[in-house]
Amino acid sequence: MSSNSTIKVTLVKSPNSTPERHRLCVKGLGLKRLNHTVELKDSPSVRGLINKVNYLVRVEG
Repeated sequence: MSSNSTIKVTLVKSPNSTPERHRLCVKGLGLKRLNHTVELKDSPSVRGLINKVNYLVRVEG
């Protein structure tokens, strides 16, 4: 993992009817609507958020 590596995260499933903590993780990742893609710095904290909501998002890179 290099110091400037990034990953793209896309919301592919609606967070409606999911636990409140999972909705907050989606919000923490900066995802606002379906098929919205954000580019984030690859860090352990971001990876933890992604792992918690892995059934809602798609990760590239």
